[in-house]
Amino acid sequence: MSKTSHPAACESRGRNHLVTVGLVYDLRDDYLAQGLTEEQVAEFDSVATIAALERALRSLGYGTERIGNGLALAGQLAAGKRWDLVFNIAEGLHGRSREAQVPALLEMYGIPYTFSDPLVCALTLDKAMTKRVIQSAGLHTPRFGVVTSPGDVESLQLQFPLFAKPLAEGTGKGVDKDSRIESSSVLKKVCVRLLERFAEPVLVEEYLPGREFTTAILGTGHEARVLGTIEFTIRANAPSQDYSYEVKEQCEQCVDYFPMSHSDLRDQVETLALGAYRVLECRDTGRVDIRLDAQGRPAFIEINPLPGLHPTHSDLPMIATQEGMAYEELIGRIVQSALARQESASCHVGKRAS
Repeated sequence: MSKTSHPAACESRGRNHLVTVGLVYDLRDDYLAQGLTEEQVAEFDSVATIAALERALRSLGYGTERIGNGLALAGQLAAGKRWDLVFNIAEGLHGRSREAQVPALLEMYGIPYTFSDPLVCALTLDKAMTKRVIQSAGLHTPRFGVVTSPGDVESLQLQFPLFAKPLAEGTGKGVDKDSRIESSSVLKKVCVRLLERFAEPVLVEEYLPGREFTTAILGTGHEARVLGTIEFTIRANAPSQDYSYEVKEQCEQCVDYFPMSHSDLRDQVETLALGAYRVLECRDTGRVDIRLDAQGRPAFIEINPLPGLHPTHSDLPMIATQEGMAYEELIGRIVQSALARQESASCHVGKRAS
């Protein structure tokens, strides 16, 4: 067993049993079958991701059970099912607190789970609330405002160019070639379109023109450490020169990814990323997006406490591979971090799945 793996069997009251990990997730195909669009399900997981995650857990010696989405979890909990740990990657479907729904339910039933708690999941999905916490900690992020109605545009006191995007969406939703804005008249048009399309406020922030990076963190609290950083550039033939939904969906054709070279700048980027991760109290793992401002200073953009886990297409596993960490070890480190929070409780919480 590698030094980073966690024992799959633990002793409880003199008996050994296999640690059973329940998988909670939102599957793209399930929601497409219900009539949702490709963009609406962009944050959800593919069949390939769930299969890879389950294989990794089993290769580490854990028992697994596929639970499904938050509603499926609620039904099984009400029926009396329990697991030693839930590996939660469910994004949720409705509301700005949707990522907090599964963690809150698991806490209600006293079941250990991976990744951040309900407070952090709700906070970090709201980009403005996140930036307020980042600012209060003295960490650098671009100046911003929130537009809840067209009239709010007139009161913004920000310097052009600006950047507008939905307040509580991920995967580049709502970001396109028009997101970078040079004038007040265009700003109002873009905000009206986003308000109507997503039925949620719009975040408007001063545009960051420099290089862009994403940094992966592993661990919790003072034990959290930087795993690595990827830099990326968008090709000239891409539909947008910013990291939009369309660019992300076509990343193999539109984006070049490469390790950020070791330098004082990388130290600054990773110091900011780790500082943001700790201030926001993320757990187990996460990914922090950072871009340079006009003066070349690293600036916080946003954080993802539930990063994608496709072995070859998601940024977190890509960074792990870049740093010489196999996918199985990455998953093992996440589980180890989650179980470590439970101490001996991880051996006897709830009832094992039957």
